[in-house]
Amino acid sequence: MVRAALLKRLVSNSLTVAGKPQHHQLRRLNIHEYQGAELMSKYGVNVPKGVAVSSAEEIKKAIQEVFPNEKELVVKSQILAGGRGLGTFTNGLKGGVHIVKADEADQIAGKMLGQILVTKQTGPQGKVVSKVYICEKLSLINEMYFAITLDRKTAGPIIIACSKGGTSIEDLAEKYPDMIIKVPIDVFQGITDEDAAKVVDGLALKAADKKAAIDQVKKLYELFCACDCTLLEINPLAETSDSQLVAADAKLNFDDNAAYRQKETFAYRDPTQEDPREVAAAKADLNYIGLDGEIGCMVNGAGLAMATMDIIKLHGGTPANFLDVGGNASESQVVEAFKILTSDEKVKAILVNIFGGIMKCDVIASGIVNAAKQVSLKVPVVVRLEGTNVDQGKRILKESGMTLITAEDLDDAAEKAVKALAS
Repeated sequence: MVRAALLKRLVSNSLTVAGKPQHHQLRRLNIHEYQGAELMSKYGVNVPKGVAVSSAEEIKKAIQEVFPNEKELVVKSQILAGGRGLGTFTNGLKGGVHIVKADEADQIAGKMLGQILVTKQTGPQGKVVSKVYICEKLSLINEMYFAITLDRKTAGPIIIACSKGGTSIEDLAEKYPDMIIKVPIDVFQGITDEDAAKVVDGLALKAADKKAAIDQVKKLYELFCACDCTLLEINPLAETSDSQLVAADAKLNFDDNAAYRQKETFAYRDPTQEDPREVAAAKADLNYIGLDGEIGCMVNGAGLAMATMDIIKLHGGTPANFLDVGGNASESQVVEAFKILTSDEKVKAILVNIFGGIMKCDVIASGIVNAAKQVSLKVPVVVRLEGTNVDQGKRILKESGMTLITAEDLDDAAEKAVKALAS
């Protein structure tokens, strides 16, 4: 059903407590290219000289101060999505990355700033470009692929490299499967010279010094561990005409569980590039992922939320979101959940499905009633309550005077929610 697509976005980790698996959601910080370059530079990784700007005045000043002798520059739109180079702006400009003459950089950057860039990863709504990254144009003689991520099989970091780069790893894996190497790293021992040498050999360098390249690989691994990265991807990792190994473009993700000790890194967060509903949900400590359907869901427990979405789909409906209020949500969190659901213009009906164990049905009911007082409920609401304090919860809803559609079980609730769309 909807699970395959959702699981790609809902990243969960499994812990073991007293021998029992405990699941919790992870939201992973994603940062802009210019921020990643700044961070890598701090760890001694070679990156192109560049500066991020957000206005026409800044562009001219940056070119004069940072690139006074450059004849050509690279102008890169900054959004948190891939495929920028092949994207299209809604104002008609083709491509989010341009190589231009230095005296034309301000003109092309001006056409990007404040405009919406649509790529294969943004969806048709696109993302607003608030900054552009002006970089020196390097003379590249070889492009490769390099990444560090976490591997479930080896229970530790793994380095993935390919002597071909500049395109997606999926395309590389299809065209050059034999060229991709994987080097697992012992998380307790750390990266060794032998590990780094295997990576460098797999990259098949043409000009860069092998010893210097090994040092760059070790510095990248140091950054990955020290900053609690979940992904460090460089595509391309390039050799320049002066035999330098340079991280020409990079994508970095970080584990939000480490936010308390990575305050400097998490200050990079750009909420303007994130789904505002998900930002609001995170502030309320709710697990929310926006989807494209018409039935808003408020459920307690990730498994029940997934099952609810499946049954909605089974009855011919489409879920508008994944929203897990958890097992100990407060009344105020329930109110916030309703605010998020009703803020989505695509939502034509709301399904509340609560199986009260730790979560009490009366708390949910009180939250629904208070939410109705604060937001304008213009769509039908289907409620299924079962479990702890269910009678008190049903009484609260009945005495509220609200027009609700009650359901006896999950199947009944999903069927009534789908039917409510047509009414």
